[in-house]
Amino acid sequence: MPKKKRNILLIEPGYKNKYPPIGLMKIATYHRMLGDNVVFYKGNVKQFIFNQILEDCLFKLNEVCPKIDWGKQIGDISKYLKSNHSTKREALLPKPKMEDENFEEITGQVPLVEMWLKYFGDYFKNKKHEDEPLWDRVYVTTLFTFYWKITVEAIHEAKSLVKNVNELKVGGVLASLLASEVEEETGIKPMTGILDKPGMLDRGNSIIVDDLPLDYSILDEIDYKYPTGSAYFTFMTKGCTRTCAFCSVPKLEPTYKEKIPTKDKFEKIKELYGEQQNLLLMDNNVLASPKFPEIIQDIKDMGFVKGAKFIEPNQLDIAIRNLKRGDNDIAYIKKCHSLLKEFLNKRVKGGTQQTVYDIYDKFGLLKIESVSKENLLDAYIELKDLFERYRNKAPRNRYVDFNQGTDARYVTDENMKLISEIPINPLRIAFDYWGLKKQYEKAVRLAAKYGINRLSNYLLFNFKDRPEDLWKRMHINMELSEELDIHIYSFPMKYIPLFGEEAKHRSYIGKFWNKKFIRAIQSISNVTRGIVPPERSFFEKAFGATEDEYFEIMYMPETFIIYRKLFEEELQLTPKWKTIFNAIKSDEALWEEAKPILESSEFSNIESETDNQVLLNFFEFYKIKREDVKKSDKEYTRLKNKFDHLIKSDQFIDLTLTYDYE
Repeated sequence: MPKKKRNILLIEPGYKNKYPPIGLMKIATYHRMLGDNVVFYKGNVKQFIFNQILEDCLFKLNEVCPKIDWGKQIGDISKYLKSNHSTKREALLPKPKMEDENFEEITGQVPLVEMWLKYFGDYFKNKKHEDEPLWDRVYVTTLFTFYWKITVEAIHEAKSLVKNVNELKVGGVLASLLASEVEEETGIKPMTGILDKPGMLDRGNSIIVDDLPLDYSILDEIDYKYPTGSAYFTFMTKGCTRTCAFCSVPKLEPTYKEKIPTKDKFEKIKELYGEQQNLLLMDNNVLASPKFPEIIQDIKDMGFVKGAKFIEPNQLDIAIRNLKRGDNDIAYIKKCHSLLKEFLNKRVKGGTQQTVYDIYDKFGLLKIESVSKENLLDAYIELKDLFERYRNKAPRNRYVDFNQGTDARYVTDENMKLISEIPINPLRIAFDYWGLKKQYEKAVRLAAKYGINRLSNYLLFNFKDRPEDLWKRMHINMELSEELDIHIYSFPMKYIPLFGEEAKHRSYIGKFWNKKFIRAIQSISNVTRGIVPPERSFFEKAFGATEDEYFEIMYMPETFIIYRKLFEEELQLTPKWKTIFNAIKSDEALWEEAKPILESSEFSNIESETDNQVLLNFFEFYKIKREDVKKSDKEYTRLKNKFDHLIKSDQFIDLTLTYDYE
């Protein structure tokens, strides 16, 4: 007797993130191998529940009254379902005119339309989905621990979707690091670590989920777009040989695996989803592997040699082929519509554009609501040659990115030469603390020696470092960039604890840091979107030419930091602040009173902290809020536009960013 297909729901909560959920992509492959139905959703789970009810409602309305274009009324139907108000329901009922060709047919269907609208309004209002769960198993992935609140909410909501709560599976980074807290808060015992043994999802099953290729199709089911673009995501190694106290890898991947078989998975992805442009390697310490030369050779064999070019395969052909096979109809219908929309708007012009438009109109492809598998397959016959002729075939550079950063302590002349033989862009070298200075400088110099001139390097701060250590590390990057004629972007990354209550938010302050200094770094990053470019003029303006200037900026009011030119030149407030600040610092008693208030970064109720009139006058500078300025500083606008454009045009800078600057 054939095994019953299960309905599987994969959920990624609605937090912002750069990389797709690799664990869920492997789980999707696993369940498709077993013949199960798989659906992926990213976002607010309550919205998913509503979307499903809205979709069912539209299906019923189209079934009972097909002569009405219900797709045009989605907005009004949504408002009705959320309010369940009879007057809004009344407004949705068809009102044909006597002269309409289908007057009698539509009129006869009005009672059914009203019945189904009322049914789904009541269904949503009374949360009847909780009595009729559709899913045999639900997976919720988790990411950073500071996404605690949004993740826990998603887990609670997911309980109402699964037939048996024991089939709600929670895994990922947060779930592994805060396993007991998740269980205490939600009642769900998380799956920790990685799925690297047989039978971990279904007892008796011999498949090792972690060894499976990724299901890229699920990414086309959702509206959220990860900024990774066309790329292979994979690991060449697993785990790390280090046990750094600030890092989660020893907990998540405790066993170092010096080489992971990759080529077969690579070929499978290429076969199913077409050639990808770039290679994003998620390894935590690839240079620690004694098999690093073999890893580089594998990368070359995969087509990533220095100077390699990429021509986008015919994505419509691939999507239609997979649609015919029934691999993931939801995803490939959306994928086809997206490709066709871009083709019409960007690839064809004039008479050809009109021809394409007419084909779309003929087969109902202009709006996603009217697109179906059948009309796509029919339209493809007429569109195939046109799409192939006019699609983008321009060669593009291929790049390799060890996106977690490389360990300077393992850099040698030999392995840097090997790295230079692949199209590495950018090279990322971690500079986590000042004690790595010697090894870090050596690694950067070796990169320059072998012609690697673009680096994006991570700088951890707010751990056991001092504030001046961050300035010194950024300053070294600026000096090395000038000396070696290379480009080193610095990316300060704020430390957040891995365990306990402090891991659940972003407000942790390290031993040698304070709230004012953290906010000062964030204020500078607000303009540059987290990027610290190496140009001396920019660096010295943003962070100071000396350590003394750096600390002066750190104590400066946030609005003065962000809107430099406005407050320095136009309003002339920065020089006035500077004069008073230096006077207070030179008075030992005044500074002893002012310093803790400054470093607390709380200025709204300053009268309760001091009655010294000099200090009260001084702290008036700190009460000027960002919204009071209304971004009238032209230099701020110019710089922000510059960095926004840089990120938009450079995928790899975007992938480096955290959201700390927000």
